[in-house]
Amino acid sequence: MSPEPGHEARYRTIAADLAAKIRSGHYAPGEALPAQRELSASYGVTLMTLRQALRRLSDEGLIVQQAGRGTFVAPPHLAYQLGSLRSLADDLKAQGHEVRTQVLGRSLRKAPERIAAALRTPPGSVALRLERIREFAGRPAIHQVSWVRDPYAQQIRDRDFTAASLYGALADVGVAVARASETIRPEVLDEGIARHLGEQPGRPVFVSDRITHALDGTAVVVDRATILGSMMEVRTERAATGLSINWGAAG
Repeated sequence: MSPEPGHEARYRTIAADLAAKIRSGHYAPGEALPAQRELSASYGVTLMTLRQALRRLSDEGLIVQQAGRGTFVAPPHLAYQLGSLRSLADDLKAQGHEVRTQVLGRSLRKAPERIAAALRTPPGSVALRLERIREFAGRPAIHQVSWVRDPYAQQIRDRDFTAASLYGALADVGVAVARASETIRPEVLDEGIARHLGEQPGRPVFVSDRITHALDGTAVVVDRATILGSMMEVRTERAATGLSINWGAAG
């Protein structure tokens, strides 16, 4: 079958219109789109043209097509670039996502041996322990615990971390972060964190451990984030000049 006149322009226009409706909330995450025959009739095009528009939306991660069930709006796209030197919340907000932070606790206490070693502080040194939940698309998605060394711990302990990022708070007291080392591994959700995330223990998660350093090489923050595997996946873009790694919504 030959393409209809103006086929390429038509399917691009349809894809753009459907994408705009998805992004505006006209079609909500998880909602089924109208049947293909209904959509093709409403746009006045053949099924072939309509399906090409849907393939474009699928390639962009906006829809999920399920055999025998139909076409559904994909979950909200949650992504942050691991190669960037920003806090998790800043990374997500920079891409236009609304992230709500709930502070579960903050306290100055003796750092555990593992944390003191990572911060290269003497055993028993005091640090700020900051525990938060990151909510995305109206549900808890990430549990995060950060340890900040003194004297910065004392200087930022009273900040409103529901609104301010940790890196932003450090910048306000004169700490410029220069680099961070991060490891990511798959694990299963333990009982304690499961309660905070409203999930059953044993669910798959990613665990990210990050150590952030200031310009002079001092380790200033040790951070652990537990990220629900049902909401996120790791995506990479490989090129001759380098490697870009991103978090993305699990599809």
